[in-house]
This record gives sequence, C-alpha cells and structure tokens, in this order.
Amino acid sequence: MITSKLIAKPRLHYDRTLGLASMEGRGFSNPVDLAISNTDRIYVLSRTNPTQTYGIRVGICDLEGNYFGDFGAYGRAPGEFIWPTSLAFDSQNRLYLADEYNQRITIFDTDGKYLTHWGVPGKKDGEFNGPSALAFDAQDDLYITDHRNHRVQKFTSDGHFLLNWGEYGHGKGQLNLPWGITIAKDRTVYVADWRNNRIQQFSGNGDFISSLAGKTGSTKSQFNRPASVAVDSEDYTYVADWGNERVQVINPDGRIVQSLRGQADLSKWAKEFYEANPDERLARDTANLTPTLTADVTTPYEESARTEKYFWGPCSVKLDDKGRLYVTESLRHRVQVFTIKH
Repeated sequence: MITSKLIAKPRLHYDRTLGLASMEGRGFSNPVDLAISNTDRIYVLSRTNPTQTYGIRVGICDLEGNYFGDFGAYGRAPGEFIWPTSLAFDSQNRLYLADEYNQRITIFDTDGKYLTHWGVPGKKDGEFNGPSALAFDAQDDLYITDHRNHRVQKFTSDGHFLLNWGEYGHGKGQLNLPWGITIAKDRTVYVADWRNNRIQQFSGNGDFISSLAGKTGSTKSQFNRPASVAVDSEDYTYVADWGNERVQVINPDGRIVQSLRGQADLSKWAKEFYEANPDERLARDTANLTPTLTADVTTPYEESARTEKYFWGPCSVKLDDKGRLYVTESLRHRVQVFTIKH
C-alpha cells in the first residue's frame, strides 16, 4: 500500500540530458527504451512512427555524448523489426529486442550484428500477443510481459519456455495490459500493470506477493498508466508514471518519497546543433520554454507539451550499476539522467 507523505531529502538529482530529435544518424526518434552494455555503452531504441519507418533503429552512445553508430531496419526479415518495445542485455552481453508486431524476440551482438530470433504469435505457452518489456534474472532467465495476453512469460536465454502466469482481471495477481518489468536483487519480479494503474510484485515462479497501488489519478499516491519500473539495491522503486508525465520514487516502506516532472537542459548534441545553426538558436532563445500555464491547460500532457524541461512521454526507467537512473522520453526524443544520492 502506497502512502503519499514526502520526505525533505530527495533521492534523485538531475545530472544531464542525452539525445536530439533525428530520424537518422546521431539522435533519437520517439525512443521507447534503452539498455546499457557491460562496457557502459548505451543502446537507445527508436520506435518512431508508422509513416516514417526509416527512423526505426537502435542508436549507440555513451554518457559523455559520444556516438558510435546505429543498426536495425524496418521489416519482417531476420534482424528487422516493426514495432519495437524493449531492450535488455544477458550475461553474455547479447542484446535482446522485443517486437510486438512480429511477435518475436531478436538477438544482436554489441556491434548490431543479427544473431538469431524466436517467438510466434498466439495464446499458448511460449507464444506472444504483444511482447513488451524484457528483464533478466541472475540465472539468465528472461521474463517478458506478454501485453495483450495479460501475462508474464519466463524463458531461458535461448528461448526455451519455462512457465507463465497471469490472466485478465483486476484482482490480486491478475493483469490488464502489463507493460514494464524488472527483477529486484531478492529475485522479486515487479510488473507495471499498466491499465490497472499499479505495480505488482511476484516471486520468480509467479506467486503473487503484494501491490504498490492507489486509485487511478494524479495525486502523489496514485498512478495513471505506469509504463516502466526499476528497483535499486536498497529496494527503492522507480516508476515511469506515463499518464501523469512524471517519475515516482517509492521507499522500501511503500511511501512516495519523491515525485519528479523533469529538469532537462540541452544535451551535448543539441548544443552542437545550435552552434552550427544560429537561426535555429535565435528562434529558441526568443521562445518561451517555461511559460506560465493558463487555465485551459488542464492535463499533465498539456503541461509537458508546453514546458521543455518536463518529461513528455516518460515510458522507460532503467538503472545502471553506477547509481544512475535513465528516463527515456518518447515525445521529446531524449533521455534524462539522474544520480541517486543515499
């Protein structure tokens, strides 16, 4: 049960922004997720949109803004993808990509070379109807939220089906279009139960443990379409509260201890773009990027659309092993990075 009492000391502190809106090359186009390799390279998944399919790709960069290229292409052939949803690395540093259109998982090496894929559409054990988020446990077993089948499936890293759990519903252990997933250090599985507006906790075998939930809404104790969840080594939970355009931080006692709307400034790539394009820089300098919001602005979406520093479409939260949280924003084509201070 979530309580909403805030504490004075914030846990997340803004560090920097990565990204630039770009349909090709350096930059992102409606990014939906990222994964970090064991060499600290950041792989960002651009989903773009059905009318601009050439922007679909995985871009490779690092925290300092160095760009190392991209890979991927729109399509059904091996190594291609159409509606990509999520990325995750296994212990061998192989990159797994979920594709909810092709109903499959595709595996690449760190250079973007296609290795193999598996998965077929359907409702039977091991089949998919909308694979969304991916998470590996310490044994290299892969957990996948099977979005439209309202369940979680568990596989070996080679794609052998192990088990699944969940069914459509609103009760304990039931799911309604689940999206995000992560595995805590104690092997508890956290699932962002998207349409039920809650985070549910399960054992690795699917036994229901508890829920982090409030009524649907925008107060500090509520969620509106939580899209992603991450848990750090001290059992603090980070939720991409997508419909509320924010990130919520929950302590181990279930209290909301921080709620962020975003603090972005210009990324390294954006600064270089404006240096090379003075007319664009002038237009930006004369724009009001933090306006006083008028009474007709009534939703978090509208607030974020008008305020550049705010999250707009925060659809993924990921932690690295250095104590940083990465928030992927689909609608502003960027990633905000925060450091965790204990």
